[in-house]
Amino acid sequence: MTAHPQASRASPHAPSLYAATARDPRDRPALDGDRNADVCIIGGGYTGLSAALHLAEAGRRVVLLEANRIGWGASGRNGGQLHSGQRQDVDTLEAWFGRDRARALFDLGEAAKATVKDLIARHAIACDWRDGLIHAAHKRRYVEPMWRQADRLRRDYGLDGVTELDAAALAAAIGTGVYFGGTRDATAGHLQPLDFALGLARAAETAGATLHEATPALRIEPGARPRIVTPTGTVTADVVLVACNGYLAGLEAETDAHVMPIHNYVLATEPLGARADRLIPGREAVSDSRFVVHYWRLDAAGRMVFGGGETYRRDFPQDLKTFVRSHMLKVYPQLADAAIDFAWGGTLAVTMSRLPFIRRLKPGLYTAAGYSGQGVSLATFAGRLIAEAIAGDTARFDVLAALPARRFPGGRLLRHPSLVLAMTWYALRDRL
Repeated sequence: MTAHPQASRASPHAPSLYAATARDPRDRPALDGDRNADVCIIGGGYTGLSAALHLAEAGRRVVLLEANRIGWGASGRNGGQLHSGQRQDVDTLEAWFGRDRARALFDLGEAAKATVKDLIARHAIACDWRDGLIHAAHKRRYVEPMWRQADRLRRDYGLDGVTELDAAALAAAIGTGVYFGGTRDATAGHLQPLDFALGLARAAETAGATLHEATPALRIEPGARPRIVTPTGTVTADVVLVACNGYLAGLEAETDAHVMPIHNYVLATEPLGARADRLIPGREAVSDSRFVVHYWRLDAAGRMVFGGGETYRRDFPQDLKTFVRSHMLKVYPQLADAAIDFAWGGTLAVTMSRLPFIRRLKPGLYTAAGYSGQGVSLATFAGRLIAEAIAGDTARFDVLAALPARRFPGGRLLRHPSLVLAMTWYALRDRL
């Protein structure tokens, strides 16, 4: 078929370490013409790809539309960390929802973590998976609550792999003495996030799903069978899943009101050689207790991959290397002489509660977004839960869909200034 005269061009992947080292970054054609499907998925990140895979395995005709490249958004740019549980700790969940509901939410977080590991194993996804994640307290008064939480996770929630680290043990584990203590979670870990997304895409295609790149969804026309209009054709489907997270751009108003896009940034140093073993000898990932979190890990080549700093304006800082390097040197001043080979930014989405926004908005229309920094596990799992719900099993989907969600105040015009004020306050609190 000939190219449509209004065909879009996919933006290339961010200039990241992940894009430079991706395994099998094949191109996929844009939609050309009109299609029918059982399910149309808008968004080629973890949620959309996982839903496409699980739906195709269940025998559904699936068409996925991605405006740019598969894994182009946060799924291909993030820090690659896989955490246990939910974004909120169990004390907070119990205070909000009670013990039984908190346990159900934590167990779903654990099922999300297990889903990622299972997909990697079942589909032989080469994404440099490594076990282990360390959480570091940047204030002395945070250590005791962190340890108390670890004890509760073992005793009441069955997470046997979490252990406490005092200041000396933590310094030995992460190669810096700027933190006061922490915990190690042997059941969590890290991976190369773009390779994981590309592996999900290949598995979905093998199962029978059709994936289109360079195909932005312009609008969703309602009806008994909704129609998704793109510059190069349409898809009419029984069910539509909106899986755009921080890249909604006004496509679906209800989701847009509940999630807020924010920018985050990552760098990768040159390979550090023998120095890498002195930094993180166990090769765990690390994140700290700041509200505006610092997170890092060593990749398979011994590069330091460090994330830090958020901005709330529409554009990225002009000099990303300098911007993120300033955060890294607060943790690792000994890396002042290390060359920065890559630096990139991306957009994630947060909710007011920091719990995901997953809904059946009306018959035939699902949405999932707002993973608030825990998207490797929760976004992948959301795709699976929505596939289960479409197939008629709503038990696990309903637990997350019932979570209360507040709209960001101020509507589309005023909510962004409100977020800037709030996040600036939390960033100041981190420093005090």
